[in-house]
Amino acid sequence: MTMPVAGRAVAAVIGGLLVLSAWYSMIGTLIVPRPVSSSLTRWVDRIIDAAFHLATDMARSYKRRDRVLSAEAAAILIAQIVAWLGFFYIGYALLLWPFVRSVTTALTLASPAVFGANDAAGAAGRVLGDLATVSGLITITLQIAYLPTLYSSFNRRETEVALLNARAGVPSWGPELLARTHYALGSGISTIDTLPGLYADWERWASDIAESHTTYLPLVRFRSPKPLSSWVTSLLAVLDSAALILSLSPSEAPEVPARLCLRSGFTCFREVARAMGFAVPDEPSPETGISISYEEFLDAVDRMRKVDFPIERDPADAWPDFVGWRVNYEQPAYAIAMAVDAVPALWSGPRRHPMPQIPPVRPGKGRVPEGKRAAGAASGRVRLTRQRRTGRRAGAGP
Repeated sequence: MTMPVAGRAVAAVIGGLLVLSAWYSMIGTLIVPRPVSSSLTRWVDRIIDAAFHLATDMARSYKRRDRVLSAEAAAILIAQIVAWLGFFYIGYALLLWPFVRSVTTALTLASPAVFGANDAAGAAGRVLGDLATVSGLITITLQIAYLPTLYSSFNRRETEVALLNARAGVPSWGPELLARTHYALGSGISTIDTLPGLYADWERWASDIAESHTTYLPLVRFRSPKPLSSWVTSLLAVLDSAALILSLSPSEAPEVPARLCLRSGFTCFREVARAMGFAVPDEPSPETGISISYEEFLDAVDRMRKVDFPIERDPADAWPDFVGWRVNYEQPAYAIAMAVDAVPALWSGPRRHPMPQIPPVRPGKGRVPEGKRAAGAASGRVRLTRQRRTGRRAGAGP
């Protein structure tokens, strides 16, 4: 039975909406340099993510789940192309239907139009077929052309993550970052004076992630080459270290770089979480509290004291300040970590699959000659004294 002209006209309107939806999604995802909300790409992400997490339900070890999830980002990229081409195919077929007798003929004409030669008959049909061909070519070309930019951003991200592993342990953890920075792998030379540079680097890094990972959301699910590394837990460790040193050792802390890093870090977490669809507040209240208990905080302080980290304040007095810092970034960080199933590092929140958190293994101090140890300790004291004086001068203004 032949569909009436009115019915085919309605189908053509629906087809036009499908074509416009595909164009909007593709342009917003690949061309517009800011986050663009697209229902099509959001549903592709949810469907692929659900499929991969279903495939990992039976995996007992985190490393096995990580191996499976390492292909998720690539699957999302391929699924996006399939979804865009599918919408163009069906949409243009419905647009062609008023000019042919059956929907089968419309689909037959649309298929080579989107994916190859144009066999449409008639002026209107041929124009629509040409538009379908152009749509398919542009879709594939843009996606392929964007891949170098995508992997360039991934490489920039992972370079800093890999460098942090030596300082913060694997998986990374904020208290361990401070402890290792102080005892410097047993060299006898404290390198706390390197923290300003570290926080400045991660301030810029967080700003880069906030821009790139919200503009092209599949980057969020690109996993680190090593299973116990993650960009989420790495940034969380840096922010925790800044909050800890500001709370426990204010005179040792590089106050301005640490505060700027915290601001950039929790802005990054908040913007990425919102791009993923999570509702997070702009300015959480300290009364909200954090998931880290006071006992866990004390355990971290004890771990830092084992390497003689210079702790100035009583932990009971420092605890409210630490809570006030961490409440700003804990909720969005935990939401992202659960969504991407990041490595279960300490202080990184729950996961979809319950699993004990993995502490970093601290290497031994090694052997340092007595003369070098004494000279290194004296040199470290001189550097710290200069840092304190410089910090006081820098902070003397309003």
